[in-house]
Amino acid sequence: MLQRASRTDSIIVTSIPEMIEANRANWDARVPVHLRGYDLDHLRRGGQRLADFEYAALDVDGRDVLHLQCHIGTDTICLARHGARAVGLDLSGAAIEAARELAAECGADIEYVESDVYAAPEALGERRFDVVYTGKGALCWLPDLHKWARVAAELLRPGGVLYAIDFHPLVLAADDEQPETGLLLSGNYLGAGPERFDSAVTYTGEGLLADNTVSYEWAHGIDEVLDAVLSAGLRLSAFVEHDVSCWGRFAGMTDLGDGWFGWPEGAPRLPLMFSVRAEKG
Repeated sequence: MLQRASRTDSIIVTSIPEMIEANRANWDARVPVHLRGYDLDHLRRGGQRLADFEYAALDVDGRDVLHLQCHIGTDTICLARHGARAVGLDLSGAAIEAARELAAECGADIEYVESDVYAAPEALGERRFDVVYTGKGALCWLPDLHKWARVAAELLRPGGVLYAIDFHPLVLAADDEQPETGLLLSGNYLGAGPERFDSAVTYTGEGLLADNTVSYEWAHGIDEVLDAVLSAGLRLSAFVEHDVSCWGRFAGMTDLGDGWFGWPEGAPRLPLMFSVRAEKG
């Protein structure tokens, strides 16, 4: 079972910029672990990391696509393979360097930009995109979702699409150790300010961070996500809760193949992920 880093009870005295900087260092430290822990050979052989329902919701062929919080660029490569003129953006310089190397190995023509999400318009200049994509496990690293949505709207051309897919906040609030029946919650579903984590464990389940083990996350309920998107002036065209996940969150989950998991037979059909599609007028 893949686990999240352990929450700590330390009093939070760090400012938001300092938290973002701690997260930058933490993600730098994750890169060598993830280069070993991700199944990159599967990707190099042409394997996919995005679900069919993601491609069905997006038309990326021949379009300018921006992937926010792209990490080492595995999903960006998948978008490029489906015809996107892809740009990946991430706050970690180590991740951007690794993404460039991985794209070259996969023969994918992708541009990568080092920047945090909130500074993306300045980092990208006057460039605008047909699709802005935010992938799994990204939103919890952002303290202000309304600002995120405004940035995405600014970066879209008229008629452009924001597509965000992420782990359901119900799953993120769940405890790592689950009873045989039911679902035990130990974290926040709704936003309650930053949570401090201090752990050498990362979600790949393989290897430990050598340093910079402190990170900060923010819980965001579904209501906050939707309100952020609508408040940014985008028109909601689809909202879906999914009972599959690319994260084997709990013991006993069914391996659906190609890196995807579902609930075992007989388990309650609770949402594991959600996706939002919104358009700029």
